[in-house]
Amino acid sequence: MVGANPKFQTIDRAAWTARSIVLRHVLRRPWPWVAMAALLVPLSFVLAQRGKAPDAGTLAANTDGAKLHAGKSKSQASVDRFEDRFPQLQFADRFPSASESLPQIQRQVALMPEARAVRTEPVRVAALTPALTLPRPEREELTTLVSMKSSAFPYFGTNPNSEEPFLNITKGERKGHKNYSGRVYWQDETYNDSRVLVHVPEAFDVKKPGVIVVFFHGNGATLERDVRDRQLVPQQISDSGANAVLLAPQMAVNAADSSAGKFWQPGGLKRFIDESAGHLARLYGDPKSAQAFANMPIVIVGYSGGFLPTAWSLEVGGLSGRVRGVVLLDAVYGEFDKFASWIEKNRTGFFVSSYTRHTKRHDLELMQMLRDRGIAVSESMDGSLRPGSVVFVQTPDGVTHRDYVTQAWTEHPVKEVLVKMAATPALTRIASAPYVGR
Repeated sequence: MVGANPKFQTIDRAAWTARSIVLRHVLRRPWPWVAMAALLVPLSFVLAQRGKAPDAGTLAANTDGAKLHAGKSKSQASVDRFEDRFPQLQFADRFPSASESLPQIQRQVALMPEARAVRTEPVRVAALTPALTLPRPEREELTTLVSMKSSAFPYFGTNPNSEEPFLNITKGERKGHKNYSGRVYWQDETYNDSRVLVHVPEAFDVKKPGVIVVFFHGNGATLERDVRDRQLVPQQISDSGANAVLLAPQMAVNAADSSAGKFWQPGGLKRFIDESAGHLARLYGDPKSAQAFANMPIVIVGYSGGFLPTAWSLEVGGLSGRVRGVVLLDAVYGEFDKFASWIEKNRTGFFVSSYTRHTKRHDLELMQMLRDRGIAVSESMDGSLRPGSVVFVQTPDGVTHRDYVTQAWTEHPVKEVLVKMAATPALTRIASAPYVGR
């Protein structure tokens, strides 16, 4: 071996010779354990028996660490420190300066696997117990005004009673309507409000049988001041507990005029209900419920001058078969044939007319007309309402026409009719519509 110690070579050859002799000797013996023991005899034991073991300095001279100290003094070369064999990395080795290139680091990065995307969206964790079914928060009662194209006004058609333009008077750029008494109402003041009072009670459930109440107010009224605040129509619907919503179009604004506007037109009521379905669905909070509202049965309530749009809606509105009830509150001033015709053709619905002494003769005339057609008439509201019920009820003296929506044969008559309707299973089944929702 080049560069090896000659003395160490002699010791090595002698040791192997001695070991071979010993092995040949013990292998001739019959005891196997002796042979096994001979195989385990360490080389150092054989060397020690010959008295030729190298000293510590000799062994140290053959280490790799000593070779690294070639050219150093003897005392220096004999020391092999951990720091000498495993030197610590310097800062410059780990973090090169900006002027130094990083080719090796770049290669290492290129070989690394791509970073995995981290999910930031919420993760649903499986539970060992069933999840709680929390109740949906209750909806709030909603009463609001919605502008609708199909509402009564503005109206630029004809008056079907005279076949003349409804706006029959002009003054400069202004147009207006002159009624039979000679009073003029201007279009921009009286017939230009397209808003509808919409009310959805908190307890209303579109998945259950329900009805749309269409309320036609009387003369000299506005939706907010009279229908909502004074006559309490939205409140009466909520207090009834019936599954009903309200649509009350603004008729002539604060005027002594019963004009029906777009409800004079064929299909006027149908267009009004069709348009209202989307608004009701949005207010209810479920756009999918629009179809249910579009098919929902209708109850029409007409007060005082509201008799005219009520009568024409029954005659030409396009939804006479969907109207399941008609309530007239001191409102029979004419159009008897239209009311009688609807009652005769719709025996599954109900008809109620409550009157004061001021309209008594008109109600008596309508009652006789119905009896002549073989239709039974009741003159009491004490009984229940059934499909086909026709009821006329006179209220006592002292009940004023102005307060009739809140005080007629009973306090809050709109509420009373809806309560009776809801208490009759047959009418409840009639007032139903399919619902395809969430």
